[in-house]
Amino acid sequence: MRLAAAVLSSFVLAAPCGTPARAAPPVASHPILGIWLLALPGIDCFETYRFRGDGTTLVTSAAEVSESTFTIPDRPSAKGFYKLDDVVVKDNGKRDCGGDVTKVGTHATNYVLFNPSGTVFVLCAAESTEQCIGPFRRVVGQDA
Repeated sequence: MRLAAAVLSSFVLAAPCGTPARAAPPVASHPILGIWLLALPGIDCFETYRFRGDGTTLVTSAAEVSESTFTIPDRPSAKGFYKLDDVVVKDNGKRDCGGDVTKVGTHATNYVLFNPSGTVFVLCAAESTEQCIGPFRRVVGQDA
C-alpha cells in the first residue's frame, strides 16, 4: 500500500471493494489538483501524487506506480477539511516506499487540510490534526 495510506491504515477505512461508479470530477479550480510531493522522514524515499482534473490520481512510491479514482467536495467543511475518498484501480505490483504492494480495490477515506497559500497540505485520519502525515508540498511548474 502507498506509504501515506499505510501510515494511516489503522485510522482509516482501507479494505478491498469494487470499483465505484465515477463521481463528478473536481471543479477546475480545486486546490487538490496538481502534483504533490511527500518526503518520508527517516528513509530516503519520496511519494509523488498527481491529482488530475478527471478525478483520477497517479501515484509513484519507490518502484510502485498506481492509479486511483478520487472524490473530494468543492469546498471544505466548517472545520476547514476536505473529505478525500480514494479507490485504487491499477497497480504495477511493485513495492512502495514502505516495502508493500497496494492491492487494486483498496479504498481509503482521509481528510485534507491546506495551508492558507494552498502550497502545502496534511492528510489526516479525521477532521483533526491529531493524526496526520505530511507535509505534502505542491510541485510548481509541471502539469498533473
